[in-house]
Amino acid sequence: MSRVRCERCLRPENHCLCALIPQLDSRTRVLLLQHPSEVNHALNTARFAALGLANAELRVGEVFEDLPRLLERPGYQAKLLFPADDAQPLQAYTAAPGDLPLLLVVPDGTWRKARKLLYLNPLLAALPRVTLGEGAVSRYRLRKAPEAGALSTVEAIVQALETLEAPASFAALLRPFEALIEGQIRAMGEETFLRNHEKNRPAVPGD
Repeated sequence: MSRVRCERCLRPENHCLCALIPQLDSRTRVLLLQHPSEVNHALNTARFAALGLANAELRVGEVFEDLPRLLERPGYQAKLLFPADDAQPLQAYTAAPGDLPLLLVVPDGTWRKARKLLYLNPLLAALPRVTLGEGAVSRYRLRKAPEAGALSTVEAIVQALETLEAPASFAALLRPFEALIEGQIRAMGEETFLRNHEKNRPAVPGD
């Protein structure tokens, strides 16, 4: 028999993380487009981000027929957080009259699934792209990053918002993410974790 799940965070009820999810305001609007394969993933960080931000929306699917409506937000400029040769690094908002806040569109899935979302939604692929600054290190200690600077979805959103809306802090969004990781470490045992994960962890300045 399957375990009863919290209807909000989708975690098993005895491991519900809702108490750790903040409710933060942001000038930026975040639109998360989640591939269906991520919905039941143990580390569904896109959902944590959507629940923790008042100005965010999470949509699940492969083809988003209402994408034109989702992108038409008066007072915002839509940009896709996804790498490309012509992607522009995110920068803090200025006080200039024409500097509109972003509608930051964030695909959620493996790199392969995220690219599929772009392929199936040409309007999404046509958006101007932005990227994060270099040097980010993921806190997801249970998985080796596929490449330097690779982050979970919620980590990427936190870094993006803290860049755009400096000096505001959005670190509270990471609380359920970090609690989930700590719970997984406790479940496997500290000794097993240290033996199988920490020995392969690269040195980070300031550790």
